[in-house]
Amino acid sequence: MRTFIYGLVVFAFISCQQSRQTKIEIPVPKGSDQTISEQVQYASLGFTKLSDYNFFNGKLSDLSPAENVLPYDLNTPLFSDYAKKKRFIYLPKGEKIGYREKEVLDFPIGTVLIKNFYYDTRQLNSSSNKILETRLLIRKTDGWIALPYIWNTEQSEAYLEITGGKVPIDLVEKDQLSYNIPDMNQCKSCHDKGGQMTPIGPSVRQLNHINPSDSSGVNQLIQMANLKWIELPKGELPKLAQWNEETSGSLDDRARAYLDINCAHCHNDEGPAKNSGLNLTIHESDPYRLGVNKKPVAAGRGSANLKYGIVPGYPNASILVHRMQTTEPGTMMPELGRTIPHNEGIALIKSWIEKM
Repeated sequence: MRTFIYGLVVFAFISCQQSRQTKIEIPVPKGSDQTISEQVQYASLGFTKLSDYNFFNGKLSDLSPAENVLPYDLNTPLFSDYAKKKRFIYLPKGEKIGYREKEVLDFPIGTVLIKNFYYDTRQLNSSSNKILETRLLIRKTDGWIALPYIWNTEQSEAYLEITGGKVPIDLVEKDQLSYNIPDMNQCKSCHDKGGQMTPIGPSVRQLNHINPSDSSGVNQLIQMANLKWIELPKGELPKLAQWNEETSGSLDDRARAYLDINCAHCHNDEGPAKNSGLNLTIHESDPYRLGVNKKPVAAGRGSANLKYGIVPGYPNASILVHRMQTTEPGTMMPELGRTIPHNEGIALIKSWIEKM
């Protein structure tokens, strides 16, 4: 079993025959002489190849987690053009995750959140699964950094590509799409909270369930506690509904869960869209702040000449639905992360508004 230590990695970019230098700390494989205490000046972003991190054992595309790498799953995930995701947490040995009731967990320095985007054979006009990208969120001393890795055609390796990219995807029963892999700056725009990059998904309410891919039948949070990764408070823990599972909550619970993950990373009091006056987090209780009978702050083309964010009983008169349905750049919501509408998610939100 391969192990990790925490330290510094060098990846020097040369522009106009001059190297630019910064300090960035990230995990490196066992055998490196560098430690967390060393502050060496380099243009360090990350390894050029995903395999160099040693997050996975055996064949890379099997995504078989190595030591200190734990799979995790979300109750309600972000929609990304119907791509599926395999998520993992790398936690430095001996470190602990801080509990937070409402926000994402407090991950220690050296943590890496690993998210792999893929389509399986049931979705593709293809005989094999296709992994498109792996995004790393790395917690360093001065905050988080996001790194996008694009997989090659042979599915044998993923390479760091800070400018992102596009991959053509031929989906069954859907039009061919050009899957968009965000660049580093786009990652920052979605993960911004109060001017700092932060994870979006791994909160207690999202992790509080059994991972469907885990045969142990043990709740993910209990697994983490058993590994001494986190200390959980006594009593019932917050739990987010599954947007597409009727038994997991009411229509309101499921619609609010969908908005919480797909919209609230921007539409919150500290997010990039705070000036809109909308707060779509699961914790907001004021209907007006959710958009009910609320006029847009700026009535531009994004409103499609509609008057209110949400018109109870009339989804097609609601700006929220219009912006979820359109694919027009500058109008569609979310602005990044999708290129086609999420028809099932739109149907959920329409039903929610109809029954208001």
